[in-house]
Amino acid sequence: MTKSMTQTWDKTSRRKFLGGAAVAGAAIIAAPSIVKAQGPVSMRWQSTWPAKDIFHEFALDFAKKVNDMTGGDLKIEVLPAGAVVPAFGLLDAVSQGTLDGGHGVVVYHYGKQAALALWGSGPGFAMDANMTLAWHKYGGGKELLAKLYDSIGASVVSFLYGPMPTQPLGWFKKPVAKVEDLQGLKFRTVGISIDVFTALGAAVNALPGGEIVAALDRGLIDAAEFNNASSDRVLGFPDVSKICMLQSYHQNAEQFEVLFNRTKYDTLPDQMKAIISNAVEAASQDMHWKAIDRYSKDYVEMQTTDKVKFYKTPDAILKKQLEVYDEVVKKKAAENPLFKEVIQSQIAFAERATRWEQDTVVNRRMAFDHYFGENAAAKKI
Repeated sequence: MTKSMTQTWDKTSRRKFLGGAAVAGAAIIAAPSIVKAQGPVSMRWQSTWPAKDIFHEFALDFAKKVNDMTGGDLKIEVLPAGAVVPAFGLLDAVSQGTLDGGHGVVVYHYGKQAALALWGSGPGFAMDANMTLAWHKYGGGKELLAKLYDSIGASVVSFLYGPMPTQPLGWFKKPVAKVEDLQGLKFRTVGISIDVFTALGAAVNALPGGEIVAALDRGLIDAAEFNNASSDRVLGFPDVSKICMLQSYHQNAEQFEVLFNRTKYDTLPDQMKAIISNAVEAASQDMHWKAIDRYSKDYVEMQTTDKVKFYKTPDAILKKQLEVYDEVVKKKAAENPLFKEVIQSQIAFAERATRWEQDTVVNRRMAFDHYFGENAAAKKI
């Protein structure tokens, strides 16, 4: 190639390169400007939790993550329970478009389709909440949940996140020593636990979180369970009871749910949907970390400041819960094909995952006793 030809090629190539770069640059600049021209997408949500509950704080945390990650292109405002609809009315409100979305738990929709309570209500076939989320994402649970919502005509898009620790048996007037102590008690719970505690002899009343303490105070119920040390403390349980029974199988593997109105969600750009999906997982782990920090602090405060006495639920009651739960789900599976499909999917995943966990993960009780037990090795380090 001659020198003049080289110079001509260089000029031509440079013009093409600069022209292409200019077009690409214009496209990059134009893309966000198109979004900006349309203005930010605003959504009005409601949680199923009182404003003072840490659960509502979790809902606000999720919304902030999405709002921040989209650079303000999506703005989610989260109102507390009752601001627009009652706590148990969230699914209908989101499905119908009264609300653009919401934050709650799947088990609150138990009255519409019993199988929905299988996301959190019961022993989880020995899975904890994080393992249930693993089943949901990788074991077919997500597809089954969508199928259940379709079966009841709910026009929603659901994301699950935020594994909850095992929930207490509940708050009582005196310690529960045996199964017979539950008989005749007017007791608050939700989901399949309604059937379990009813079979154990209790008179069950399903109430949303914000109504439980008032009902206890007025004597409308004798005992109740809600969720965790932070929620229970801020909602006022220690003001109406000084006895809390820890450990139970009635809600051993629950998680939170983020709901979008399907029409509203479908109109979002794909990039925004990807941000939401990843924000769900980021919020899930952040919530888990925050719960460990806050729940443990409030657990100590309830013992030292509020003078609450905590007791371990007797093994006889735990064993009876499992036996009763088995009978309840066996009956419901026979009546409801979708219920049976979810149960079978959970059992198949749980048998594999929990066997791996039990064989692999060391029991940390020995280490706890070593460092903080009678000899307290931690004080000698």
